[in-house]
Amino acid sequence: MPSRKPIRVALLGCGTVGTEVVRLLTDQAADLTARTGAPLELAGIAVRKPNKHREVPADLLTTDAEALVASDVDVVVEVIGGIEPSRTLLLGALRAGKSVVTANKALLAEHSAELFEAADGSGADLYFEAAVAGAIPLLRPLRESLAGDRITRVMGIVNGTTNFILSGMDSTGASYAETLEEATRLGYAEADPTADVDGFDAASKAAILASLAFHTRVTAADVHREGIAAVSAADIAAARGLGRTVKLLAICERVTGDDGQESVAVRVHPAMIPRSHPLAGVSAAFNAVFVEADAAGEMMFYGQGAGGAPTASAVVGDLVAVARNLVHSGRGPRESAYAALPVRPMGQTPTRYHISLDVADRAGVLSQVAAVFAEHDVSIAAVRQEGRVDDASLVIVTHAATDAALRSTVDKIGGLPVVREVVSVMRVEGEES
Repeated sequence: MPSRKPIRVALLGCGTVGTEVVRLLTDQAADLTARTGAPLELAGIAVRKPNKHREVPADLLTTDAEALVASDVDVVVEVIGGIEPSRTLLLGALRAGKSVVTANKALLAEHSAELFEAADGSGADLYFEAAVAGAIPLLRPLRESLAGDRITRVMGIVNGTTNFILSGMDSTGASYAETLEEATRLGYAEADPTADVDGFDAASKAAILASLAFHTRVTAADVHREGIAAVSAADIAAARGLGRTVKLLAICERVTGDDGQESVAVRVHPAMIPRSHPLAGVSAAFNAVFVEADAAGEMMFYGQGAGGAPTASAVVGDLVAVARNLVHSGRGPRESAYAALPVRPMGQTPTRYHISLDVADRAGVLSQVAAVFAEHDVSIAAVRQEGRVDDASLVIVTHAATDAALRSTVDKIGGLPVVREVVSVMRVEGEES
């Protein structure tokens, strides 16, 4: 057995993830000791209601998180979530030289710079693999394994709830409301699913991914965000008819402007992708992230992106890394934000659109619609028209153009006398433009 004294761990929060962290630390104690070179000793667990946590030893529970963080501990593990009191507690720990492991995506997406500065000031470590995509090893490859490469794009499914809903709509033809109800019944969606279905959760994760991939500070406020509530069964059917499926995607990419200057575009929105794309087959509540880099080429990271046990796996993995650094007097990776690339507004970001129109079935309709596209310098890639007795359906897929130009085009088309209704507008990803 190693001779080093135990590494004392404070755990903040003991919900679904925290309970699994306690279980792993207990069940795998001997192996974890061998892997780190010192025993990992759970010094205390901060909770709000100790009587609701009978699954953990009562003598470890406390309601005073601040006192626990200030006590004689080496590492603080945070699985509370939210901004406060997590921010204050973790800043206090880092400033006191105590390393931190967190799964808090919202906190990192808003205050990572502040947290890293505190860690750098004291020499403490800050690890957060569990903040994005649960058990999938994703952040460490971006942060360390690909540090010698130039990442150009990160695109993925990073929210299991929305993927479960969209996969269900695709496989059954059910409406959004019906599939959301099923997701809630099965426990894939919260009673209040706003953070998931409106894209807030995915936007926080996209900010973290972009920050790591492009060595640039990106916050959740920099991320263009759209949810899935407006996705209809008709949208899903239209995608299927074109050999595509609909996914809520987090997309982070380097974009080079006409002046040759690079910027970062970060967005979360539903999009049609070809069924041949690696992300198209990701179903149910699984996550997957597709990464493109100059030297490494294309890679995809896939697995369980949420849940108590998978997320706890990532948390304990970080804890092992921190413990090894403490045993061997090492340090983990620091923040890398040297590139400081500007974040490009969504209106200037090149995208492609799938537009479905209900139009009058008479001669000249297509030429009037096409003239609006030409007026806004948006190139049409494909057109499909189906006629009926008095009206027709017109489906147009564009080449890449700025999002502002595409939106202006759609707005003007909606005002044409020959257009009865703009039925749906959805972006298209995963194809050559």
